[in-house]
Amino acid sequence: MLYPKIGIRPTIDGRWGGVRESLEDQTMAMARNAKALIEENLRYPDGTPVQCVIADSTIGGGAEAAACADKFQTENVVATLTVTRCWCYGSETFDMDPRTIKAVWGFNGTERPGAVYLAAVLAAHAQKGLPAFSIYGHDVQEASDTSVPADAAEKILRFARCAVAVGWMRNKSYVNLGGVAMGIAGSYCDASFFQKYLGIRPEWVDMTEIVRRITLGIYDPEEYDRALAWVKAHCKEGFDCNAGKNLPEVITKSKVVPADKDWEFITKMTMVMRDILYGNPKLDELGWHEEALGKNAVAGGFQGQRNWTDWLPNADFSEAIMASTFDWNGPKHPTPFATENDTLNGVSMLLGTLVSGTAPCFHDVRTYWSPEACERVTGHKPEGVAKDGFIHLINSGATALDGCGAATDEKGEHVMKPFWEMTEEDVNACLEATDWCRANYEYFRGGGFSSHFRCTAEMPVTMLRVNIVEGVGPVLQIAEGWTANLPDDVHTPIDKRTDPTWPTTWFVPRLTGEGAFADVYSVMANWGANHGVTVYGHVGADLITLASMLRIPVAMHNVPDEKVYRPHAWAAFGTKDTEAADYAACKQYGPLYD
Repeated sequence: MLYPKIGIRPTIDGRWGGVRESLEDQTMAMARNAKALIEENLRYPDGTPVQCVIADSTIGGGAEAAACADKFQTENVVATLTVTRCWCYGSETFDMDPRTIKAVWGFNGTERPGAVYLAAVLAAHAQKGLPAFSIYGHDVQEASDTSVPADAAEKILRFARCAVAVGWMRNKSYVNLGGVAMGIAGSYCDASFFQKYLGIRPEWVDMTEIVRRITLGIYDPEEYDRALAWVKAHCKEGFDCNAGKNLPEVITKSKVVPADKDWEFITKMTMVMRDILYGNPKLDELGWHEEALGKNAVAGGFQGQRNWTDWLPNADFSEAIMASTFDWNGPKHPTPFATENDTLNGVSMLLGTLVSGTAPCFHDVRTYWSPEACERVTGHKPEGVAKDGFIHLINSGATALDGCGAATDEKGEHVMKPFWEMTEEDVNACLEATDWCRANYEYFRGGGFSSHFRCTAEMPVTMLRVNIVEGVGPVLQIAEGWTANLPDDVHTPIDKRTDPTWPTTWFVPRLTGEGAFADVYSVMANWGANHGVTVYGHVGADLITLASMLRIPVAMHNVPDEKVYRPHAWAAFGTKDTEAADYAACKQYGPLYD
């Protein structure tokens, strides 16, 4: 695989005869330090360390800038970090490739005017319509200091992490398995949005393709045996809400897969979905050459309701396993895979996973519980992190199993991890915390199973959602907060008021006292759709940076102002109302691939 790389451009004062020579070693050392910082701290979604490329020489003018550009074009460089310790010739040395995302790190020292170059080249970028991120250490360094200050390192890593995310999506596919589920607006896949803003090719595969492959045996039979054995060993069945019900004939006659064969069908379905997205060389060995190729996917979604679930087992297991950091083959990178084919939530899953490295959890933003309502229903006011109220996040058993919070770090604290850190103990803990409840036949006539767990860990998480607004385009919403562990006498009566066979997460956003984050109610009241995604950690700052690269404005967020990092040119659109400036800048520059 040709990975998307960060290109590092060491720029220098072009005057030979003493000036340039005196700066060569320091400037190249600055580039090497930046390269080491990125490669030692960041990974691609598949766990491979991020790769950087340094220009063959320092860049003192247009000829060397062009040589650098030529090299970077052969290396799949998606973003450039220009570094300098001194004055350079702004528009003669800058990265003028409109396809790369750009940042400039100017050394904060007094001996040479690195800050002056930084200002000059950022002005050149702004004038040419090529926005760039500014990196400048807060404190003056000595000329001999080759270290990367902590504040500069934070910006370099944030820039590189988000730029790699942009590059990882580019030229991949979003696979819609089926079409629109139950009139959900997010299910309407906007091809122009995917192509212009994300560089992603949307593809559609009819759900009958899954039935075809199962019927014709277009899957690896050895893996199927192994997968089914794993399912029977680790996926324990839970509560059957259908027991004792006198269901009408329209339901009873609709189930075509016998209940005792659900797991066999579901296991095959999961393998087939994965193979449609990614391909499988084993299929080529079986004579299915076209099917072996896959769709070069980076994410996808499954319609399910109702054309599938009215007669066939639901895909809750498939969706949960796809999005988790493990399956029967062990740890794996999670696949953003949207329930009900909510493509906009699928994109949200993708963005969240790319910046966090953790599994994306798909939710209904179901119910706001005020402290007063909670006390009325349960007899108890919520305490601790949930004292100001909370939001019930729950959906039909399709949430990544990592969301139970059963994995632990070296301190024994409950966390969600990147797949390359998942141990056998972590995987088993997540499986043990989850049972699989038979699907409610009134909703899912075809049967199936829903994952059921209760997130009892109190973890930092970030909720996000992309929406499309007519006349504006895509907008991103972000809410950093925590999962809450409610006492049993609060959790149980509330949870039973909705579907008790689905996984529950209690979410508490961090409040600011202003706007959409004045209180918990306001967060839910301003949320733009019925679905949302959570990923582990407070990654709102990364999402803001990534959104600015894609030219998607952020409609609401609770990230501290000092953490907000956008291209320097955004300041030209206003510094007092940064949300309005973000909207104006994104409109002016337009989609990244337009």
